[in-house]
Amino acid sequence: MNYRNIHIGNLIEKSVSESNIELSRICNFFHCTEKEVGEMYLCSSLDAEILLKWSKLLEYDFFRIYSQHLILYAPPSPRMKNASSEEKKTELPRFRKNIYTREVIDFVLEQIKNGEMTRAEIVIRYKIPKTTLHKWIGKYSQ
Repeated sequence: MNYRNIHIGNLIEKSVSESNIELSRICNFFHCTEKEVGEMYLCSSLDAEILLKWSKLLEYDFFRIYSQHLILYAPPSPRMKNASSEEKKTELPRFRKNIYTREVIDFVLEQIKNGEMTRAEIVIRYKIPKTTLHKWIGKYSQ
């Protein structure tokens, strides 16, 4: 999976074909025509409300694809670089950035295996603790 360039319509279309859901059921669920469903498959991005409906219908969290992109490619924010002891108060929910899925682990280990990045570069770029990286190498490397 290429998390750098996400074409959500293609991914939804693949998921629909894998789950064997009838097009008529999709049209009823979205209250739209077959042509409109086909247009969604061609879109590289979709409105969050529509993506939420697809996630529910196909029982797959399409938002997580974007979360993986943020984990792998988003630069650290200036707030993170100059982190002080006091947390800024916000009413928004707080999420841990470093929730490592199997895809992320495989991606990181592939970088090391192919010689694209060293262990030290991985630790610095993706902010993965050295001990975590060493555990992954021991557990998942073949």
